[in-house]
Amino acid sequence: MLIASTLRPARSFAVRFQPAAIASCSANAAPFSTSTRPTKIQRTDRPAFATSPIASIKSAVRYGSSASGAPAASAASQASASPASGSQKQLAWNDFLALRRTRRKINVVASGVTAVGVTYVGLQAFISGGYDSTLAASFGLDPLMVTGLSTIGMLAVGWLIGPFFGGAIFSMRYRAIGGDIQRKEREFYSRIKRHRVDPTSSSIANPVPDYYGEKIGSVADYRRWLKDQRAFNLKRGAYQGGK
Repeated sequence: MLIASTLRPARSFAVRFQPAAIASCSANAAPFSTSTRPTKIQRTDRPAFATSPIASIKSAVRYGSSASGAPAASAASQASASPASGSQKQLAWNDFLALRRTRRKINVVASGVTAVGVTYVGLQAFISGGYDSTLAASFGLDPLMVTGLSTIGMLAVGWLIGPFFGGAIFSMRYRAIGGDIQRKEREFYSRIKRHRVDPTSSSIANPVPDYYGEKIGSVADYRRWLKDQRAFNLKRGAYQGGK
């Protein structure tokens, strides 16, 4: 009974102040109630061109790599184009034939020089050694005739060895294009062999026209040489037909 008497005032106090407490709690919890519509969070609009730092870094790296790769690509294209241009630049036929004419002149000059040199040195040794009298006694000829024949022989030997020195001088002078000259030389002689006439059918009235093609100094001369070969074959055919 004592406990019941003590709890009755507390119960009456709780019953009396319950609506106020509930009202205060509901007032404090009003912003978080599900019955009210929550306010929208104001979101700032980002510009359309704004990018993230990672994207900007990627674009910067891409731009830097493309900028640094552009000179390398251009250098590679130039390097790949330079051999092609170098391979397309070849020795022209007119230039090659002009060089053949120049080489022929050098050989002639070298032959003249070596002929004079060999004859001079040979006569000095021939006369000082007394070979003229010895050969004259052996063959029963006059020493002056022996000396003259020896001079002719020395001139011939000097003239024949001249092209070796002339060719060496020409090769040293044009060593930069020596490969092109040799290539053109092989092709030129193959054409000469293919188109030149048969010399066994030649005669005094129909001689062979420049069998080795030594007179060819240009493309026009080569075409004229071809016409001469055809004319020789026509004359030979007409002669054989009449025969």
